[in-house]
Amino acid sequence: MGAIYRREMGSFFTSGIGYVFLTVFYIASGYFFYNDVIKSGLGDISPMFVSMFIVVIFLIPVLTMRLLSEEKKNRTDQGLLTAPISLWEIVLGKFFAAFTLFVIAESVIFIYALILRYLSKDMVWSSLLGNYFAMLILGAAFIAIGVFISSLTENQMASAVVSVFFFLVLYAFDDSALEKLNSNSFISKNLKISTREKIMEFLSHLSMRSRYTEFTRGIFSLSSVLFFLSIVFLFNFFTVKVLEKKRWA
Repeated sequence: MGAIYRREMGSFFTSGIGYVFLTVFYIASGYFFYNDVIKSGLGDISPMFVSMFIVVIFLIPVLTMRLLSEEKKNRTDQGLLTAPISLWEIVLGKFFAAFTLFVIAESVIFIYALILRYLSKDMVWSSLLGNYFAMLILGAAFIAIGVFISSLTENQMASAVVSVFFFLVLYAFDDSALEKLNSNSFISKNLKISTREKIMEFLSHLSMRSRYTEFTRGIFSLSSVLFFLSIVFLFNFFTVKVLEKKRWA
């Protein structure tokens, strides 16, 4: 796994993707930090993290779009699949490389914390650490999904577009969207109340946005942590299964 990890970390910067990702992330986070925190006179950095959710949706596909699709396009996947390493090592090596770059980008938050401290604002450290952790597990979940989508195609652009679309669906899939769905006349007429309630309850548990905003409001939820970690495991597992099918084919 170490060789795969080092190879992918190096390729992020030799291809320029790493520089693009970090530059855009820092510009966007800096803008929201100034506009949502400094300009508003707040000592709580949570509003910036709420805004960064949508930025992460568009940036993470930049990291993941080439991880496996490029291997297929360049026909280097055959050599990778026949190498004396396990499929889990391949997948986790690529996953942790992308996640490491995301951690590097996300850690700029501590520089913002020092700026707030310098400006003599009351820094809410518990909120900062909670939001930082929430963004990390959200990013890990999105990266795992992005790697899986990248394993399905050799077209990097298609991988990025599908990933963005999928993330946007998850973003829109919050409590307000469920309320609209629940009030839909067709659903109301054709489903029993008890059945409809069970469906809505199940769908509400899949809302990434709602679970993420729990942390931005200072609420630590173990179930939400397990939810994101489960997504990381499941989609890495799905990616392994895709590669396993290719190996035997």
